[in-house]
Amino acid sequence: MPENTLSKIILLSLLVALAFTACTPQTALPGNETAAASEMPAAESPAATKAIQTETAVPPAPPTPDLRLDPADWQDWPIIPTVSASARAIYAEGLANGADPNRFSKVGDCQNITTYFLSIYDHPNFYELGPENGHLQETIEHFAGSWSRESVATAGGMNVASVLAPLWAEGERCESGESPLACELRLNQPSIVLISMEESWGKENKVETYEKYMRQVIETVIAAGAVPVLATKADNIEGDHQINAAIARLAHEYDIPLWNFWRAVQPLPNHGLLEDGFHLTGPIYFNGPENLKFGWPLRNLTALQTIDAVWRQLNDLPLPPAP
Repeated sequence: MPENTLSKIILLSLLVALAFTACTPQTALPGNETAAASEMPAAESPAATKAIQTETAVPPAPPTPDLRLDPADWQDWPIIPTVSASARAIYAEGLANGADPNRFSKVGDCQNITTYFLSIYDHPNFYELGPENGHLQETIEHFAGSWSRESVATAGGMNVASVLAPLWAEGERCESGESPLACELRLNQPSIVLISMEESWGKENKVETYEKYMRQVIETVIAAGAVPVLATKADNIEGDHQINAAIARLAHEYDIPLWNFWRAVQPLPNHGLLEDGFHLTGPIYFNGPENLKFGWPLRNLTALQTIDAVWRQLNDLPLPPAP
């Protein structure tokens, strides 16, 4: 074959081979990964990823609003309290640790001694509930014995400081070094404690002192597994209602029930108080609506209604229909 013809054949073969190579998909060879990767789309940077996540993240839920009553408006709080989830938790833990669901205790001064306060409910001839309050008989029977119990944490002249002082403890029933409050909690093992301290020590003593010791009383009762029920007082000896305001603040802070006795007596003549502006009016007994125009019968009735409401709510019992 002529030499120039052979050269043309070889050149044509090379052109055909190059044409096929150009139409074949390219495969990265080992050791050439960098070149192959450079042809792929660039990966998202951490900053870009975070920006995307921020744009699509669900915003946090707003905080749950506090729907409880404002202590600044304590004068408008209801006479009979509503029980909170916090009080229910205290009650449940107390029962689990031995608190007696059939007992309550009283803590207070001269307006809480059994001569005047609540003892009538252990003596059926001393009270008459009437049809509008007949449902309260169930509560009276449930707490039989507690109404007339001589609490060692109640005495004339006792205040929020002395109830914590061993010097005031009763020697026969209390142990050495035991305060009247601790002694009462040990002896009675109550599930509910009604705390009503009217003694304010006059204008020369600041409300901070009252609040300081009342806080200790509340915490001692809670630690014993009982639900504290605070009470406002009918009088305003200090002149600016600062004691009742402090009681409401503490009820709000500890989320515990408050019996607003102050509000209960506002419609009564002289707000249910004698001329001294401190002691309550009238006999302790009530056997009809006329007696409820005086301080003492109304105090005994609204205290009973409070214990009834607290007990029923703590135990998820049906509340009685409104009269």
